[in-house]
Amino acid sequence: MAFNSYLFWLFFVVVIGLYRLLPHRGQNRMLLVASYIFYGAWDARFLLLIAISTLVDFLVAQRITAAPNRTLARRWCALSVTVNLGILGVFKYFDFFTTSFASFLESFFNYQTDPVTLNVILPVGISFYTFQ
Repeated sequence: MAFNSYLFWLFFVVVIGLYRLLPHRGQNRMLLVASYIFYGAWDARFLLLIAISTLVDFLVAQRITAAPNRTLARRWCALSVTVNLGILGVFKYFDFFTTSFASFLESFFNYQTDPVTLNVILPVGISFYTFQ
């Protein structure tokens, strides 16, 4: 669903209308569902990816809130950052590092190997929602 399509504007009007009709607790949930629908309309294969990221961040936020001290809260935060950067790293840099490592082995050790690559399209907005 492109931003300049009629479908997007219809979706946008429906979301705004629902948002205004719902109580505050329902507004946040509806926006989450609408975000998943919008993201899934672009490429449904990556819905699981954003759902995992959301779930990890939600569960870690609960642990941070319940943490008895700042040290434990920081460790939970570090876990969330590590998971999210790990997801970003795999999708954005995995192919680069495996092909570079294969070139390194061939150049310095005359060892030829076919690098393992994921050959996947980079999920739309992965850097944005990772760093947001």
